[in-house]
Amino acid sequence: MNQTTLKKAIDVSGVGLHTGVEVNMTLRPAPENTGYIFVRTDLDNFEIPASVEYISHCSYATTLMRRGVVLSTCEHLLSALRGCGVDNCFIDLDNIEIPILDGSSENFVELIENAGIIEQNSPRRTLLIKERVEIDSQGRKMTVEPAENFEIDCVIDFPHPFINRQTFNFVLDNGSFSREIASARTFGFTHEIEMLRKANLALGGSLDNAIVLTESGMLNETPLRFNDEFVRHKILDIIGDLALLGMPVKGKFTAEKSGHAIHAQLMSKLLKSEDSWEIV
Repeated sequence: MNQTTLKKAIDVSGVGLHTGVEVNMTLRPAPENTGYIFVRTDLDNFEIPASVEYISHCSYATTLMRRGVVLSTCEHLLSALRGCGVDNCFIDLDNIEIPILDGSSENFVELIENAGIIEQNSPRRTLLIKERVEIDSQGRKMTVEPAENFEIDCVIDFPHPFINRQTFNFVLDNGSFSREIASARTFGFTHEIEMLRKANLALGGSLDNAIVLTESGMLNETPLRFNDEFVRHKILDIIGDLALLGMPVKGKFTAEKSGHAIHAQLMSKLLKSEDSWEIV
């Protein structure tokens, strides 16, 4: 397989989930071996590559920072690019945060499909996992081990009647991302919202871009898109965070009660364990 990029540029506008600011974004074709690069058009086209080395913090979203310039909530877009098999892309935006749109990756997938994907001349590089690597932080666990495909086995457990314990096994192959994962929305709990707002987070959050759960139900009037939408969204986040490795991965990830910080820790540990992978 050769590397791919978009056939043409595509524009989208929206609001940032945490900042609440309006943002205009353009996805553009990029040359071979570029990867994903965020371009802050409001700051003299300052570039922030989508890379593990630029992760600055990851509490409620994955935030990148390079030389003091910040790019927030990148995981849903990166998930769509990786899930659709796009290797190289410039992402222009005129503010600090990627637009949240409907809280899933579905709109991004539609944009990418409308633009079309073209094959480039250079062969695709893949991170091949050779040895198991694991992280365990107070019961939040994540491992990666050799496998034939890119596979994620995920378990979440929340004491809520709509969630409880959910498990899902996902293998990335022909169209499986857009069928099984892309439309799963982000979710939060009413008891968290006040705390988030006090921390100047979730300022752009609404029932149009998140599932909001009360103690025993949810505020949204539209139904869940899947019975297990919550674990599917967790896999969406994992795919987006793993895109920061800079290339597709051939390996199986197992995640239990993980979050952005655990994903970042596992990627760091993996990259430092140079015997556990090779680029093919």
